[in-house]
Amino acid sequence: MNRWRPLPRWYVALLGLEGAQRLREMAVSNRHERELAGPTAAGGRYPLMVALHIALFCLPPLEVIAWRRRPRLPLLWVAGVGAASTLRWWSIRSLGSAWNARAVVPTDLRPVTSGPYRWVRHPNYVAVALEFLCLPLAAGAWLSAIGLSLVNAALLADRIRAEERLLRRIPGYAEAFAGRARFLPGLF
Repeated sequence: MNRWRPLPRWYVALLGLEGAQRLREMAVSNRHERELAGPTAAGGRYPLMVALHIALFCLPPLEVIAWRRRPRLPLLWVAGVGAASTLRWWSIRSLGSAWNARAVVPTDLRPVTSGPYRWVRHPNYVAVALEFLCLPLAAGAWLSAIGLSLVNAALLADRIRAEERLLRRIPGYAEAFAGRARFLPGLF
């Protein structure tokens, strides 16, 4: 009896598309970072975040293969991945040249209140959290979805606290985002 379950081809394609998107994001981030001057929020945690994002592409396939997982409602989870990608790129475009993966907060930053920032302070992190949940679940890797999401939440909590400390120093930031939710409009 074969103990391994091969990955569905559509899932391999989804991982490839998401991986290519990550590489594109890093190219955009590197270009922006060369032009930015300012402190970095929780910079010491950045290598852990990179490792976690690599794990997002490695652990779910291993779980599916080793434990013969089958997806439940894969179209729902693939739609969630699509929504996460759309929100992330909307966030990146809204921040323009100030967006970067290392959370360098430019000293001359002007608060951005357009795009998804009209409703929440951290839409990019909402997109990342959604992706950490949906990408593993699309293939049925529920242990990876839970474990990776919990580690991601812990790392993001630290980073967001540090980032908000830096952002509060920016003139006009506190006023622009007063009363605005961090992640979900009207809730949190």
